[in-house]
Amino acid sequence: MRARLFLFLIPFAVLLASPVGAFALNINEDYKPQNEFKLDPWIEIKAGPIDFSIHKAVFYVAMACILTILTMVLVARRMTPTGRPSRVQVVVEGYYGLIENITKGNMSGAMVRRWFPFLATVFLFIWFSNMLGYLPLPTNTEHKVDIFGLQVPSLALFAATANISVPLVLTLIVVFAYHIEGIREKGPIRYLKGWVPAGVEGPAAGPIFVIEAISHFVRIISLSVRLFANILAGHLLILFMGGGLVVLLNLAIVGSVVLGAITGVMAVAFFIFEVGLVATLQAFIFTTLAAIYLGGAVAEEH
Repeated sequence: MRARLFLFLIPFAVLLASPVGAFALNINEDYKPQNEFKLDPWIEIKAGPIDFSIHKAVFYVAMACILTILTMVLVARRMTPTGRPSRVQVVVEGYYGLIENITKGNMSGAMVRRWFPFLATVFLFIWFSNMLGYLPLPTNTEHKVDIFGLQVPSLALFAATANISVPLVLTLIVVFAYHIEGIREKGPIRYLKGWVPAGVEGPAAGPIFVIEAISHFVRIISLSVRLFANILAGHLLILFMGGGLVVLLNLAIVGSVVLGAITGVMAVAFFIFEVGLVATLQAFIFTTLAAIYLGGAVAEEH
């Protein structure tokens, strides 16, 4: 679906990039949609070359962490071993069953017990991060509104997972974890030998080992970029369809109304699609791949 949409938008992109298109459409050069993802420091904190400044990405990560912790605490207190289960317990049991299927389908024994809490937490954290990204919150400090004399940041959509740093850190945790598990289970030599499939011997083992080593590095890119790119693309589509394209083109009133009526419907459709499917699907995919990598690291053959 997204591939077709991008193919559909290519002619418009070419037109906007051309000098003729810019002149004919009177593009608003003051409007820069990429600034929606710019991280202006709210509280600047620097320790030498390291920047610890507080900005909206930190705010969204903190919110996702708080919601994850509160959910875990709520679950622990509301679960009742006997009697009729509450609605919360029904939802929690469904979530528990989902994570249990992911872990037991890719790991066994002590690995399930060891990594179930981690995978359950990662799923919730990513899901909350994605869902928070579709709530308009006053985080746009570049454009402020006056409310009773107070300069308040305007509403904006932003997700922590739309910043590559967050998915990358989660990915590095998973990658280091499964390497450590593999080395602890098999020892460093046997673990590295396991990168070459059984039956491959002689000169062919060298290239196969190199390819496997590259694949482990590619996992870092694929696991982090998949989550980052999907959430970022969803936000960009909603941004442009929800009014960004009209502002960018700087159309007259009639043109704005006509284009806005078309793109507005598309924005609502994309919003429902992202909230209803993509936010949960990306959390599920990341958690499942993490379980596969952890289970594969300790398997006899992988």
